[in-house]
Amino acid sequence: MSAKLKAGIVGGTGMVGQRFIQLLDQHPWFEVTAIAASANSAGRTYEEAVQGRWKLDTPIPNEVKQIMVQDAQQVEKFASEVDFVFCAVDMKKDEIKALEEAYAKTGTPVISNNSAHRWTPDVPMVIPEINPSHLEVIAAQRKRLGTSTGFIAVKPNCSIQSYVPALNALRDFNPTTVVASTYQAISGAGKNFTDWPDMLDNVIPYIGGEEEKSEQEPLRIWGTVENGQIVKASSPLITTQCIRVPVTDGHLATVFVSFEKKPSKEEILARWREYAGRPQQLALPSAPKQFITYFEEENRPQTKLDRDIERGMGVSVGRLREDSLYDYKFVGLSHNTLRGAAGGAVLIAELLKAEGYIQPKK
Repeated sequence: MSAKLKAGIVGGTGMVGQRFIQLLDQHPWFEVTAIAASANSAGRTYEEAVQGRWKLDTPIPNEVKQIMVQDAQQVEKFASEVDFVFCAVDMKKDEIKALEEAYAKTGTPVISNNSAHRWTPDVPMVIPEINPSHLEVIAAQRKRLGTSTGFIAVKPNCSIQSYVPALNALRDFNPTTVVASTYQAISGAGKNFTDWPDMLDNVIPYIGGEEEKSEQEPLRIWGTVENGQIVKASSPLITTQCIRVPVTDGHLATVFVSFEKKPSKEEILARWREYAGRPQQLALPSAPKQFITYFEEENRPQTKLDRDIERGMGVSVGRLREDSLYDYKFVGLSHNTLRGAAGGAVLIAELLKAEGYIQPKK
C-alpha cells in the first residue's frame, strides 16, 4: 500500500476513542489525521483534551498529541479532511443516528462503535469472521442516503462476541436453544476502578438494555440480506442474563446449548480448532491467526490470563462438556474493548478496505 488512508475519530476523547488512537498507532493501512469530540473539547490539542482522562496503560502516541480536536458537529469540515471515520460518541441514540448519517451523506464511510444503527435495516452489523456477506447491503443504503461512496457499518454488542463465534462454528448442527450468562468488565461501561470505586468487591446483577441486545443481535448477525435489507434469523431461541463484575477488561460467558443434530464433543472441538473466516483468508492486519482457541484445562479460560489472546482479537473457549438438561455447556471469553469494541471496528474497516468499500477520496 503506497499511502495510508486518512482516518478520523469522532468521539476520540472517551475510552473507546482512546482505544482507537492506541490501535491505529503505526497501523500499516490507516493513519489518524483528525479527531473530533464535543464542543467542550474542541479547540484544544488532543493531549490537552484527555489530560487527566487517559485511561490506557500505554502512553498517548506522539503522532496525535498535537492534533487539534474539532467539534464533531462540524460535519462538512471534519469529513473533508479524512477518507473515513470511526465513530464512538456518547450521545442520545437519535442524535447519534442523525450525526452518523450526516457524515455518510458527505461521501464518508462511517464505522460505528455505537448501537444507534444496529437495527437500521440497510446498515450491516458485522463480525468479520461470521457475516462479511452482509456488506452487500451497503449498495441499498447508499441509494437511500443519496451517496456513491458514503455509508455506515456497525459492530455488534461487545458481550455477544464471547459466545456467538463459538456457536457460529456449529451452525450446521442447527442450535435450537441457547442460555447464556455474561460476566462483564467495568470498561464496558467506559469506567475503571478509579471512576467506579463502588465496583470494588462487588457484583451488580443488571446492565441496562444488555440482555435484549444479547438475545436479539446474534439473530441479526445470522440473518439474510433480502431486497436491500437484513432480515434476522428466527432461531436459535436465546435467553440471557448480564452481570457486571469487578474486572477491568474481558467479558466472560457461560453457555448452555441444544442442537437439532447433536454433534459429538470431538466434532465440536474440530470445528472450533479449524474455524477461519474472511479476515484470516485475507490476512488482514488486525485479524487473529487463530480465531477460536480451546483450552483443555478445567480452570480456563480465565479473564486475567486469556483476554489478551491474539492481541485481544481472539476468542477463548473452555470447559466443554455434556449437560443434564441441554446437549452441551461451555465457557467463552473475549476482550470487550479490543475484539468487542475498537479492535472489532478496526477489523471491519480493514475488511471494508480490502473489499473495495473504503477508498481514498479524490
